[in-house]
Amino acid sequence: MLFLAALVSVFTTAGIVYILVKESVLFFRHVPVWSFLTDTQWTPLFDDAHFGIMVLLSGTLTSSMVALSIAIPLGTVIAIYLSEFAPYRLREFAKPLLELLGGVPTIVYGYFALLFVTPLLQRLYPGLPGFNLLAAGLVMGVMIIPYVASISEDAMRAVPMSLREGSYAMGATRMQTALRVVFPGAFSGVAAAYILGISRAVGETMIVAVAAGMQPNLTFNPLEPAATITTYIVQVALGDVPHGSIAYQTIFAAGLTLMLLTLVFNVAGHVLRKRFRETY
Repeated sequence: MLFLAALVSVFTTAGIVYILVKESVLFFRHVPVWSFLTDTQWTPLFDDAHFGIMVLLSGTLTSSMVALSIAIPLGTVIAIYLSEFAPYRLREFAKPLLELLGGVPTIVYGYFALLFVTPLLQRLYPGLPGFNLLAAGLVMGVMIIPYVASISEDAMRAVPMSLREGSYAMGATRMQTALRVVFPGAFSGVAAAYILGISRAVGETMIVAVAAGMQPNLTFNPLEPAATITTYIVQVALGDVPHGSIAYQTIFAAGLTLMLLTLVFNVAGHVLRKRFRETY
């Protein structure tokens, strides 16, 4: 019974892959794979249909890079502080509060980005559009910080105290010990936190749907509006597109692309963990 319960996640993943591949095969019977990968327009709902997934990938990668440029540095600094420098009472108070930040519904973050962050950015960039990838990415980064910080802090706390004591005995300061002993020793866990943050950023839907707009636009400029893979799936899944049509099947091709992108990041994270894992 326990073995069967453990297989539930495997069966679920297999079912998701089966559905995505099955529907994507039907899609690629009408749209060449090369055109799907190289076309610079994404207009599957228009009479003059184009199916260039790079348009959606550019928005996904740009918003994710903005988010990760916020989440990874701040999350790592917070994790090092909580693990090595924060007093016990402060750590016990701050960590649950930090994890609570990760439980805020993403739609709330989306409207926060649209109604607060975007007007704030428009004071710095007067020509900034009302919908843009920068505001969405910044708020998405704030949302991801708890994931990166919490998991990284757990990994650093798991580093044996004997390594810290040995470092102090050699005359190292607390900062040197944290950066040159604890962080390298916990890097496999920290890398896992980074990969989780990347996967969370790539798969985010509501923040970019609300704050970035849903205009397919091939751009890597965060100051412009754009659509991501997830926002397009939301747009088509509303029910206005006939079931079984080529436009409907695009969401499965886009979903398969997103899953493969996430798989690449997870494999890269697995390789990093194996390479830097320390045994004590």
